[in-house]
Amino acid sequence: MTVRELDAAGIHDPALRAAYTHCRGLNARHGKTYFLATRLLPVDRRPAVHALYGFARWADDIVDDLDSTTTPTERGRALLALEAQLEAGPEAGLRREGTTEPVIHALADTARRYGIDRVHFTDFLASMRSDLTVGGYASYEELGRYMHGSAAVIGLQMLPVLGTVTPREEAAPHAAALGVAFQLTNFLRDVGEDLDRGRLYLPAELLAAHGVDRERFEWSRRTGARDARITDVLRAAAAHNRAVYRDALPGIAMLAPVSRPCIRTAFVLYSGILDAIEADGYAVLHRRSVVPRRRRAVVALDGLVRAVAARAGSRRGEEAPVAGPSCASPSSRPRVAPVREEAL
Repeated sequence: MTVRELDAAGIHDPALRAAYTHCRGLNARHGKTYFLATRLLPVDRRPAVHALYGFARWADDIVDDLDSTTTPTERGRALLALEAQLEAGPEAGLRREGTTEPVIHALADTARRYGIDRVHFTDFLASMRSDLTVGGYASYEELGRYMHGSAAVIGLQMLPVLGTVTPREEAAPHAAALGVAFQLTNFLRDVGEDLDRGRLYLPAELLAAHGVDRERFEWSRRTGARDARITDVLRAAAAHNRAVYRDALPGIAMLAPVSRPCIRTAFVLYSGILDAIEADGYAVLHRRSVVPRRRRAVVALDGLVRAVAARAGSRRGEEAPVAGPSCASPSSRPRVAPVREEAL
C-alpha cells in the first residue's frame, strides 16, 4: 500500500519516498485511530497526512517520553533544533542538503506541495515548548491559547490536503475546532498519565467550581480512591468537549467529498471515546477508556462504504451527498450534549 500511495502522490525521489515511509510507520504505530481514518482518504493524499502526523508525533515524543532521562532544558534544545531544521527545509525551497531528518524532509515537501503556512508549524512547536515548563492552566481561556498551537493548527494544516467545496477561510474555524475537540478528548482519556508527567489540562477554575483542587486529583491518582467531586469535574469537561465537537461538525460538509469519510470516521471514533469514558464511570485517573473493537469495526466499515461511494462519484464528476456523522449502528453515533461550558 505504501508504494501505491507514493506513486499516486507523484513522489518518486528515493530519499523522499523513504522519508514518507518513515512517517507512515509512525502513524501506524502510534496513531491507531488516526491511521484507520487516514486509510479512507484517496491514496494520493495519504502521504501528506502521514508527514503531518509524523512531525507532530516526533515533537510530542521529545516532550513526553517518560522513559527519557533528558532534562527539560535538554528537551527544549531538541525542540529548538527541530525548529531550525524546519526553517532550513521550507525556507530553502526543500534544499535536501539542508536537512537529513526524514520527518522534516517529508514535512517540507508536504508544506511545499499544499502551500501550508509555516506559521502553523512554529505555533505548534511553541506550544510544545510550553509543556516543558507549564503544568496547569487557570481558565479555559488560558488553555485555549495553548491549544491554538497544540491542536487548532493541526486542523488548519490538514485543510489544504483535504480540500474544500467552500472558500477555505469559511471551513478554517471548523477545522480548528475539530483539532481542539480531538485534543480535549485526549486530555480526558489521558488525565492520569498527564498527571504523572506533572501536567493537568483541566482548568483550575473548573476544579474550583466543583470544590476540588489539583492536589485532590493527585491523591486520587496515587491512591486509586474515587471522589464524586472529581467525577463531576470530568463530567463537566466531557460536556464542554461535546460542545466543541458540535462547533466542528458543520465543517465536514465543507470538505471535498472524497475527504469527508475520513474526517467523519475520525469524528465518530474520537467523540466515541467520550462515550467510553462515561460508560467506564469517569475512571480515567485510574485506567484508560477505549472504544470497543466491535464499535470501531462498525464505524470503519461505514467509513469505507462512504469512501468508495465518494470516489465513485468523483470519477463520474458528481457531488457526494452530504450527510451527518451517523454510522450503520445507532450505538456508534456521537451524542452531543447541550453546551454547559463556553466552547473554545
